[in-house]
Amino acid sequence: MSIWWALQTLALLLVFAAVSADDVVVLTEANFEQEVGKDRSALVEFYAPWCGHCKKLAPEYEKLGASFKKAKSVLIGKVDCDEHKGLCSKYGVSGYPTIQWFPKGSLEPKKYEGARSAEALTEFVNNEGGTNVKIAAVPSNVVVLTSDSFDEVVLNEKKDVLVEFYAPWCGHCKSLAPTYEKVATAFKSEGDVVIANLDADKYKDLAEKYGVSGYPTLKFFPKGNKAGEDYDGGRDLEEFVTFINEKCGTSRDGKGQLTSKAGIVASLDSLVKEFISASDNEKKAVFAQIEEEVEKLEGSAARYGKIYVKAAKSSLQKGADYAKNEIQRLERMLEKSINQAKADEFILKKNILSTFA
Repeated sequence: MSIWWALQTLALLLVFAAVSADDVVVLTEANFEQEVGKDRSALVEFYAPWCGHCKKLAPEYEKLGASFKKAKSVLIGKVDCDEHKGLCSKYGVSGYPTIQWFPKGSLEPKKYEGARSAEALTEFVNNEGGTNVKIAAVPSNVVVLTSDSFDEVVLNEKKDVLVEFYAPWCGHCKSLAPTYEKVATAFKSEGDVVIANLDADKYKDLAEKYGVSGYPTLKFFPKGNKAGEDYDGGRDLEEFVTFINEKCGTSRDGKGQLTSKAGIVASLDSLVKEFISASDNEKKAVFAQIEEEVEKLEGSAARYGKIYVKAAKSSLQKGADYAKNEIQRLERMLEKSINQAKADEFILKKNILSTFA
């Protein structure tokens, strides 16, 4: 029985390894020959994480992957040659990125020598694979600014806005693009946070107005400072996320999920602790204090405060086990397939209830 379980576990791990969070299949030494050279053709990018040309190719290659996602006869894959040196050596890879075409049923590749754009790659795959796929229109969560919309979006006193000033020909801008898109996606549910960009080559007057002299330049325009301030942080997803959470008072992770800190209001913490430790007769008085404190809150804190009041009221009516039982119910709900808005709602309630448990 133990051998059977081991084999099943290994099979699941191999399947999981072949699935990318994006639309390009991640190939490894363990799964390469299970995915390539079988009953479908494959275009494979052999890359290195530190390679500048690979970073420039990344958004185009992801667009290609999205386009061929539903094409059952073609696989779009990639191999990290830093991690799988033996595999890359086996296929004669000596520079990055190297793109190779593997016909159906063959592990003898043909090197791709064309342009590194999604359009050129799509044309090549269609010709070689006998497909007729068109480039997918990938929706973006980055707000595209123009001279007409800049002031309306960026100078809005109710919004915290991060702006990337870029040039279409700029290599560093192209490298940043996929990460910047992930930042925008992570915060798309935050109504008062905007992740935007401006073609500074096209709108030179705006670039000059804000002192932009190199690309990409990132500036943050918080609600309280519409003169703008330079973003000097790192350009990894997590560094952007940390910056925005600190500056905007949000609590998101890189995937856009609310963290365990979301919804927690520091000014209510001591009152909740007092409420928990109070006797049944004293709880009503502390509850009144919580209501009074919540009345003073503004913005998103006021919304969270209402959840505190409801949690305290339910605890009064249903007893000390209410918070623990409700947390368990919410955890079961979160395990189901639910939309982002519902997930946010349940996580906020769960976080706040945890202060009462």
